[in-house]
Amino acid sequence: MSRRGGGAAGLRGRNRVLPALLTLALGTAVVLAAAPLQAQDRTTVEMERSRQRLDSIRAERTRLEAQQERLQGQVRDVNADLRNIERQRETTNRIVNEIESQLAGLNNELGRVSGELALAEDNLDEKRAVLERRLIDIYKRGRMYTFQALLAAESFGDLLARYKYLYITSRQDQALMHDVEALNARVRRQRNDLLGIRTTLGSTREDRARELQRYADLATARARRLTQLQRSGVATGERLSALEQDEARLNELLAALERARRTATPGGAPIPGGLTTEDIGKLDWPVNGRVVYNFGRTTLPTGGVVRWNGIGIGAAEGTPVKAVESGRVELVQRLGTYGLTVVVQHGNGYRSLYMQLQNASVAVGQDVTRGQVIGTVGGANSEQGPHLHFEIRGENSIALDPSDWLRRRR
Repeated sequence: MSRRGGGAAGLRGRNRVLPALLTLALGTAVVLAAAPLQAQDRTTVEMERSRQRLDSIRAERTRLEAQQERLQGQVRDVNADLRNIERQRETTNRIVNEIESQLAGLNNELGRVSGELALAEDNLDEKRAVLERRLIDIYKRGRMYTFQALLAAESFGDLLARYKYLYITSRQDQALMHDVEALNARVRRQRNDLLGIRTTLGSTREDRARELQRYADLATARARRLTQLQRSGVATGERLSALEQDEARLNELLAALERARRTATPGGAPIPGGLTTEDIGKLDWPVNGRVVYNFGRTTLPTGGVVRWNGIGIGAAEGTPVKAVESGRVELVQRLGTYGLTVVVQHGNGYRSLYMQLQNASVAVGQDVTRGQVIGTVGGANSEQGPHLHFEIRGENSIALDPSDWLRRRR
């Protein structure tokens, strides 16, 4: 009896200890699982914030690139171009720094997931070994072991103890199976996570390499632009000097023409047409095209500052140029940087000037009508490309803004 009582007491003791151990093990597993999840959540949040910052910086650089394209399509201050390139370099530098931060986060995540995968695989191997031993033990005992154990009870108390022992053993076997299945799923999931992180890591490294190359290209572009500026410094000075000389020469010619007009013998043939202030905003364009530079002070592509006494109208070389009003041709001559020039007098001290012509189809003293072709567009070798330089001069040869006199475009 004492042996049986001792056996029952031993079973009861084990029955009390086993649930406590199971509870402790489950609590420890929950704590261990929660810690990686919290770390993973923090990493995910930081990575998402980094991606948002990266998208914002990329959008800023895209805006700068669009701005540079607009600048390159205009007569501009080269300093603005250099400032734009420098700002692109700064944004690219920020992008590289953000990618570096992402790489660090991905490497940390790779290490964490690798460690968790290794731990999960170790736990899976241990659980599989225990499950294998339990299956061998169950196989050796046979299918009737449960009934034999119950039937071998010597008392009702012993029967209850045996039944409880078998029930707890069965629950433990089920828990073991569940643990193995859960660990299998966890290992598969973490292997997929690991593969995804490695793919993202490789893509991010390629992105970093591209950004570093872009940074180097921008640095090269800036150095090349500075070199061009240094080389064009002398040429710009010479061109500005030539423009000043040609403008002075043109003004002298116009002054001479005005003196000749005023001293002309009365009774000569009247000037056809005649411009007045009533014609402001009513004149047809001498040629259709976009305005490549406006009247007044502007900056040349080479960086020099010049004041234009007219406007530049871009058009294909050879495009017909028409007189904006009836008048008499006073001058057909090449004037240095202005190229082939035709001056038409319209009476009342007003003149229209057509410059950078490829050829002229009128002669001095010839009367022309509004819309008559007087030449074709040239200027192919100029900095602005093929275009017509068009001016309107008033009393005392003062330069007037042609944009005020020409019809508004819709």
